[in-house]
Amino acid sequence: MSPAEVEAWAGRCEAHVRETVAGDAAHDTAHVRRVVAWARRLAEAEGADLGVALPAAWLHDAVTVPKDAPDRARASALAAEAATEWLRREGFPADRLGAVAHAIEAHSWSAGIEPRTVEAAVVQDADRLDALGAIGVARLYATAGALGSALAHPTDPVPAEPPTRPLDDRRWATDHLFVKVLRLPATMRTAAGRAEAERRVAFLHTFLRQLATEVG
Repeated sequence: MSPAEVEAWAGRCEAHVRETVAGDAAHDTAHVRRVVAWARRLAEAEGADLGVALPAAWLHDAVTVPKDAPDRARASALAAEAATEWLRREGFPADRLGAVAHAIEAHSWSAGIEPRTVEAAVVQDADRLDALGAIGVARLYATAGALGSALAHPTDPVPAEPPTRPLDDRRWATDHLFVKVLRLPATMRTAAGRAEAERRVAFLHTFLRQLATEVG
């Protein structure tokens, strides 16, 4: 696929996302654009195929499932199916459909699928970066508000590391930082993704210290 064809398909995917993806406050089109921007950056650093990475990044949330839904772990599989169906109808190169579908399906933390390709690794890293840093905090509390979760545990709002009490990120939003978010840098697949994840986690530790000061 030529560079011009890659950009043309990226544009078509973007238009499709704008028309069809409703998402929620944490999975809106702004989130998708941020993931695409990092996927492009990481793909160029890793020598990945942009003709796979960019469509997968644009379409990775083609189907969104609420965090508290029973089939949440299937969200990325459903997104991969929907994206594949649309791309096939639009005449996307058939020899790349499987790679795009795998990159979409493997991006999800809930699915627990090991990326088999550099393109899948790039999309997974790009999506996880958006759960970190200041934007990650904003998305975390937006989701918590939608689910009706409290901001933090009433007597232990910022637990020690490792926590000495059972964590419950469904009840206490801040617990999610310890359940998942602070662990993300260790899961990054690319060097540039890991470096950015570590930078963003440093901010999260600063945020937690400040939060502890204000509510402790």
